[in-house]
Amino acid sequence: MSRSGRDPGERLRTAKKRSTSSARWLTRQINDPYVKKAKVDGYRSRAAYKLVELGEKFGLFKGVARAVDLGIAPGGWSQVLRIKCPKAKIVGIDLLPTDPIEGVTIFQMDFMADEAPAALQSALDGPPDLILSDMAANTVGHKQTDHLRTMGLVETAADFAIQTLAPGGTFVAKVLAGGTDTALLGLLKRHFASVKHAKPPASRKDSSEWYVIAQGFKG
Repeated sequence: MSRSGRDPGERLRTAKKRSTSSARWLTRQINDPYVKKAKVDGYRSRAAYKLVELGEKFGLFKGVARAVDLGIAPGGWSQVLRIKCPKAKIVGIDLLPTDPIEGVTIFQMDFMADEAPAALQSALDGPPDLILSDMAANTVGHKQTDHLRTMGLVETAADFAIQTLAPGGTFVAKVLAGGTDTALLGLLKRHFASVKHAKPPASRKDSSEWYVIAQGFKG
């Protein structure tokens, strides 16, 4: 036995398993048409096409003068916004560093911090028409815990949207399989004319992610 109390062979098996998993991920990336398309189109991630597809299906970009990108890193969604809404004021926030995007104000800070909402609002100089949230909590491997942590972020994002959106505005957020929980769904339906769930084609089939699209903010 090793000093850690583990059989050295166990470490080797774990490393081998991790290598196999990494190899599968690499193979998937190489063969993924969205990854290839992102490189050609100049997007920072394949996730950009999720927003493109949602935008086309739900008309998200029409009349947007101000937009917020919650969980902006690495920046693919804000790149889409710059193209689809070239005159819009855009602000993003993420704990992770994000390379600059022309025309986008980026805060590297925790959206859950008390000062975050005020920082985003001051950068916009007016109520946003569109709030996007691609945030998800870091997974711990326990399905129920991961779901609860991610839904906590969604609930905070929804509260921010209800407090700041311009009348008629739109809120889009990533949720996990099963969609929005009953309490949050009820809250959104009280404040928005339309609330729907969608899984864009760019979301991998084996992914548990869905998106909630709340449109027509009632104020």
